[in-house]
Amino acid sequence: MDLTGKTVVITGASAGIGAAAARQLYALGARVIPVGRDAVRTARIADEVGSEGPQADFERLDDVRRLAADLREVGTIDVLVNNAGGTWPDRQVTVDGNERTFQVNHLAPYLLTRLLHDQLAAASGRVVTTSSGAHTAGHVDLDNLDGSADWKSFRAYGTSKLANIMFTRELAQRWEDDGVTATCLHPGVVASDFGRDSGMLGLIYRTPLKHLMRSADSGADTLVWLAAADPSEWVNGGYYMDRKPGRLSKQAQDDASAVALWEASAKLVDLPN
Repeated sequence: MDLTGKTVVITGASAGIGAAAARQLYALGARVIPVGRDAVRTARIADEVGSEGPQADFERLDDVRRLAADLREVGTIDVLVNNAGGTWPDRQVTVDGNERTFQVNHLAPYLLTRLLHDQLAAASGRVVTTSSGAHTAGHVDLDNLDGSADWKSFRAYGTSKLANIMFTRELAQRWEDDGVTATCLHPGVVASDFGRDSGMLGLIYRTPLKHLMRSADSGADTLVWLAAADPSEWVNGGYYMDRKPGRLSKQAQDDASAVALWEASAKLVDLPN
C-alpha cells in the first residue's frame, strides 16, 4: 500500500486507534492531518507526522463547520477518516440541542463529510468511518433521535454506530457518480482510553481485562487498509472487520431507513437533502 502524494484527514487522532492510524498512514507516505479535541495531545501527533493538527470538539457543530472551513484550505482530500467518537454514562444534550452520543458519533462526522464534498470529489476520494459491532444493540428511531425515550448508555452508543453504517451505505449510493467511495469498520475491542468516562464499560477498561484487548496498532489495521488498499479489495458501502465483511444487523441493511436517516440528519445540521 502506497499513499505517497495523498492527503489524509483523520479525526479522533489524538490517542488510541486514531493516533496509531495516523502514524501508519504517514509511514505509507501520506500527508496526514490529525484532528482531535485535545489540542495538546493532537499537537504531539501532528509533530510526529510533520503536520498541523486542527482542534475541534464535536459536541459543538460550529466547531465542525470551522474545521471544515480550515480543511478546505488544504486543497483536495484523498481520504477522510471519521474516527472521532465516544460513549458516556449519562444522557446529556449539546449546545446544538442534540443527544450527545448521537451528535458526536454520527451528526458531527455526517456534517463534516458533507461540507468536504468538493474536496473529496476533486480527488475521487474515500470516506472511512469507524463504526462498531455494538451497532447490533442499537436501533435508529426517527421519532426518537434525541434519545429522550428510555435512554441507556450502551443502547445510545450502539444506535450511533448503527447510524455510521447506514450513513456509509447511503453515502456510497449518493456520491458514487462523483467518484467518492465510502466504507466503515469495526476495529475490535481496543485497549485505549476509549470509554473511560462510561460507567461499567469504563470500569472494564481499567481492570486486568484490558490486557486481553487489542493494541491500538492492531485495532487500526482495518482502518488503514480501507484507506490505502486498492479499491478492488473492498466493496463500496461495505462494513468490515479484520479486513473481511462484518455481520450487519437487519436495520443496517435497510435502504429505506438509510435514506430516512440521511434526510433527518440533514435537517438537524441545517443542510439540504
